[in-house]
Amino acid sequence: MAEQIAVIGAGLMGSGIAQVAAQAGYQVVLRDVTDAALARGVAGIEASYERFVAKGKLGAEAATEALARITTTTELEAVGTADLVVEAVFEQLEVKQEVFRELDRIARPGAVLATNTSAIPITRIAAVTGRPESVVGVHFFSPVPMMQLCELVRGYKTSDATLAAARAFAEGVGKTCVVVNRDVAGFVTTRLITALVVEAVKLYESGVATAEDIDTACRLGFGHAMGPLATADLTGVDILLHAARNIYEETQDGKFAAPEIMARMVTAGDLGRKSGQGFYPYGG
Repeated sequence: MAEQIAVIGAGLMGSGIAQVAAQAGYQVVLRDVTDAALARGVAGIEASYERFVAKGKLGAEAATEALARITTTTELEAVGTADLVVEAVFEQLEVKQEVFRELDRIARPGAVLATNTSAIPITRIAAVTGRPESVVGVHFFSPVPMMQLCELVRGYKTSDATLAAARAFAEGVGKTCVVVNRDVAGFVTTRLITALVVEAVKLYESGVATAEDIDTACRLGFGHAMGPLATADLTGVDILLHAARNIYEETQDGKFAAPEIMARMVTAGDLGRKSGQGFYPYGG
């Protein structure tokens, strides 16, 4: 079992992974490029722990101890001693490849190098390293402390031992795992939600129905906890646009071609809940 975990990227996903790992007893190194980004990440973790304590889901002492297991750094070299490194940076192939080139150089022999990508084939990320057998996808879902699923993705050369170590970690932080055995763009979950969101956006863009009615149809007709357009707002319209483009680039399958309105929304800054406006308005 891995004892020290490193997480690269202190955004919502990275800080959430760090939070659940620390709560499960792992020593965590959280790395980002600026102290400001790290401060925001840690503040989010503290606030989440406080909510858990207030709801009686976590003891105050346990929360304090978990927070103390997280150290922060702007130095990438600091992740070199970790047993497992989880990359959670921007969802762009070139950005992730640059991180993995560096990890290949600094990570200790035998370390598991995991990517939290939601759509990019693991093999394309692993190809820039000299140890593709050690690279694996660990796709957590946002918000990480609340969502129970982790999608494990085997790259073309991912070893059984690497996949087993990734599963042990994900299950160790309380997640239920599904395994993607063939490294297709978008894996299982992102392909399904992207196809649904793209079709929902097309219906919305062409005036077939309102956002509210499209989401209501999916909630009450299919038993979905949240409709596809509300899901897009929660996940981030920009994130789903990138996912759709990544899958379409890989597959050339028209059902993943993002409608123009998604690109216009991202250009205008209407990214969903995090910006205050998406398919729905948020905030005051």
